[in-house]
Amino acid sequence: MRNAFIKAVYEQAGKDNRVYMLNADIGVFVFDDFKRDFPKRYINLGVAEANMIGVAAGLVLSGKVPFVYTIAPFVTMRCLEQIRVDVCLQNLNVKIVGVGAGLAYGVLGPTHHAIEDIAIMRALPNITVISPGDPWEAYEATKASVRHEGPVYIRLAKSGEPSLVEHRHNAFQIGKGVTLREGKDATLIATGCMVKNALCVAQKLFCEGINLRVINMHTIKPIDHDIILESARDTGAIFTMEEHSVIGGLGSAVAEVLAEESTEKVQFLRIGFKDTFCEVVGSREYLLAKHGLDVPSVSKMVANSLRGSPVQ
Repeated sequence: MRNAFIKAVYEQAGKDNRVYMLNADIGVFVFDDFKRDFPKRYINLGVAEANMIGVAAGLVLSGKVPFVYTIAPFVTMRCLEQIRVDVCLQNLNVKIVGVGAGLAYGVLGPTHHAIEDIAIMRALPNITVISPGDPWEAYEATKASVRHEGPVYIRLAKSGEPSLVEHRHNAFQIGKGVTLREGKDATLIATGCMVKNALCVAQKLFCEGINLRVINMHTIKPIDHDIILESARDTGAIFTMEEHSVIGGLGSAVAEVLAEESTEKVQFLRIGFKDTFCEVVGSREYLLAKHGLDVPSVSKMVANSLRGSPVQ
């Protein structure tokens, strides 16, 4: 995803001289082409993330379209006041990009995990929150964010994520979820890197006689009310799956729509990190399995829930 974002922002800078790239001293070599071809529009602010947000706000007031880029927990949590006051309060056209979403930096421990960032960002007025599911979607989201007027947070994984062929026929549109697989027994709504896992869960359960609909909810805010309500009517059961806390993230956003707007009786379950930090270190795959977010664990959870068995 990271490389797809960098490719897109480089292309956009070539077409639009308002596009700037601000970096907090991370991944500096991956921006070599941007620095070479647009040296006056690349600024490394060093390890001064809050200051980077202020600089970006100033650039917008000078007619520019700045992207700010660093590790997801740093660009959201360390800079929260600046994003709230300098960017969102003034509804400024800053594009905030957090790399290493979820447990992408698993071996670096809880300080580098980003399992609260969606909740934090979507609570702020005026901001759009996007969580791409694969490199193609990261590329398209970056281009769409340049066209979008207003603050945007793009939540990226890291690198090496698999490409999803299921959604290539759908044009990327901010605020519109995408049905990747039809199903009648229940709906599994996923975001970010969990979209691939959701498709694997659906395939596994299909072999067990459970037909899941899979939705890629790449935009968390504004969320697609129509696709949620349609799935509630059609399948009667909604599961959400995210590499994020169940508090305040995708699951909470979907629950709000169902509670306020659905007239159907809907079975509902949020699948994500419980109210806890990930207090051990290890690979992303190891940590996902430990917290019940790997394909076998989610498949068992969904199947048990649909069959009326206790969900662990």
